[in-house]
Amino acid sequence: MEQFYVDHMFTDKIGGTAGLFLMPVGLLNEHHEPTSYYGVHRNFVETLIIPSTWREGGLAVHGNTDIGLDWNVGVTTGLDLSKWNFTPETAPYNSALDLQNNGIGPMQASHQELSLANAKNLSQYVSLNYRGVPGLLLGGSVFTGNANPAAGAGNQRATLWETHGRWTPGKWDLSALYARGTISNTAQANAQFPGTPNPMPAAFYGWYLQGAYTAWQSGKSRAVPFVRFERYNMGEKYEGIAPGFSPQPSQPLPVNEAGTVFGFWPRPYDTVWTAGLNYYLNPNVVFKVDYQWFRENRDFNRLDLGLGITF
Repeated sequence: MEQFYVDHMFTDKIGGTAGLFLMPVGLLNEHHEPTSYYGVHRNFVETLIIPSTWREGGLAVHGNTDIGLDWNVGVTTGLDLSKWNFTPETAPYNSALDLQNNGIGPMQASHQELSLANAKNLSQYVSLNYRGVPGLLLGGSVFTGNANPAAGAGNQRATLWETHGRWTPGKWDLSALYARGTISNTAQANAQFPGTPNPMPAAFYGWYLQGAYTAWQSGKSRAVPFVRFERYNMGEKYEGIAPGFSPQPSQPLPVNEAGTVFGFWPRPYDTVWTAGLNYYLNPNVVFKVDYQWFRENRDFNRLDLGLGITF
């Protein structure tokens, strides 16, 4: 179940939420329907660094002000780092589609989303968004808390913070986002697996710039070309790597499930250009096409076609 919560307004300005709800982080997590973003797939930063679609169970208080500032603060379930796989037998992804769908990002691999969650350690978050100027959104959020630790790591704290902006003057739609996460005490966990091809990162980050323009419109239909430039790094920093070893495999390892094909594993960081077109038949139906260029993992270059419906 994606969401299941009660939201109640105590006054015209202040309300409360209890249950399973989407985390108010980034630009897409709370508004992730295919008609809400450009391109066939969501951007990599808000997939690998911010684990959209990301929901947790908890309690929250939210409100708005007369100057256009919205706020949201809460206590939720957190990460379970004991789920981290230090000894994968094959490459966790071999294509851009695998990269997005295999849950390999640091928080993708460890967030719990309430179902059978280990709630011994809870996390806290605060989110702010300013909408006081027509067409302008500026905001940010911080999520932090003690996690269920990896075996032998002791206490571990996970933190993710991000800042974002969106400006929609006339036919333009311009947006930017930066996100960075950290995990403490990873050295003790990694030291137990010298030479692991998948060490736990101490820091990870991503950012993107995106521009779109409504080039044609007739009634409810419109054509919107866009371009996006993004950078993600799921392993900006590692700790506890044994001397003589590299955080990324430097020799061929199995890349298929049967373990019969060997090759160099993809790098956990990249710079990606995406250019494409969203054609909205109406506000609830969109046809999409885009092409993506990868600087590091060049075999990931791809052409995508998509259809999105909101109902």
